[in-house]
Amino acid sequence: MDRLVAALESRMETQDVLRTLPLAAMAAVVVLDMIAGPSLGLLPLLTLGPALAAVTGGVRDTALAGLVALVLSVPMAYHDGLLCRPQNTVTLVAIVGVTAAAMLACRLRAEGERKLANVRLVAEAVQRVLLHPVPRRAGDLRIALSYTSAAVDARIGGDLYDIARGPGGVRVIVGDVQGKGLDAVETAASVVGAFREAAYDEPALADVGRCLEDHLTWRLGGEKFVTAILAEVREYEISLLNYGHPPPLLLTGDGRVHRLEPGEEAPPLGLAALAPAGPEPYRCQFREGDQILFYTDGVIEARDRGGAFYPLEDRAPRLLRADDPQVALDLLERDLVAHVGGPVPDDAAMLLVRRERPDRRAQASFAMCNH
Repeated sequence: MDRLVAALESRMETQDVLRTLPLAAMAAVVVLDMIAGPSLGLLPLLTLGPALAAVTGGVRDTALAGLVALVLSVPMAYHDGLLCRPQNTVTLVAIVGVTAAAMLACRLRAEGERKLANVRLVAEAVQRVLLHPVPRRAGDLRIALSYTSAAVDARIGGDLYDIARGPGGVRVIVGDVQGKGLDAVETAASVVGAFREAAYDEPALADVGRCLEDHLTWRLGGEKFVTAILAEVREYEISLLNYGHPPPLLLTGDGRVHRLEPGEEAPPLGLAALAPAGPEPYRCQFREGDQILFYTDGVIEARDRGGAFYPLEDRAPRLLRADDPQVALDLLERDLVAHVGGPVPDDAAMLLVRRERPDRRAQASFAMCNH
């Protein structure tokens, strides 16, 4: 958090310096002209003021810089003996013309930024609806969620997750749509909708995967793909289907961390032509006290200022420090932001599933009864 505050303060200081740049440039022109005299013809360089103001400020800043340039041109022309000569007239026309053009450029830029901001707001609203709150408890399972939005200048991504109860147990999907923007958000919503429909009805996890593949083949037509991992939590085990997605991490009750890698690599959803058979399901034990962390590539691809990736596997044991899985995941999210030193460059989603121990289930039931 301290790194984030420091980064924001540094950015504000940089903006303050940029705002003084037009005045500093015009002051430098005045000083150099007083030293060198009219021989160098520095008077037209006063147009640097409004030109730089258009880059660092808005329409008012640009107009003010142009006015200052006009005011400064009078004593400079008098000092150089050019007050009533054609050279001074050309300079005045140049200042007025550059100022007007710079003000127009500022206005067009501001309109473009407003439109882009509106698009981002719409996309973020759609994405928040897509990533609706999921159940935080399902039997002996407790679920925690974390979604870290990208930096302001990044485009909206297509991270997705959902949980549903199927015929054989609790089913989970975590995925990432290829590409950015509203198209990615729309595709992510479509995938989540298809998952919700298939997860409740299909008898096997592989059947859910085939439904998603058929849906994307019909919808995307081979133009896009979605990396995803499907999971089904049963009694004392979890089954997984990995469609080119980063493998989840299993944290056992004794504090060990295991990467749940598939036996063979499989292409993402939407690229069934590359492997018609699809991925092979694989299983691992999931006992009381164990927890499994699903995540998108925005987590492991986040870099610090030195270019080092976020070491998720090394930091994952921090999830064992809190009894509440949501508190534990929030701590991991703050550690991710601190590693980057500011807003993450890409959307980063994490979903944690913890199987409670019998003593904690008893405590939770007692608390609910007393409540």
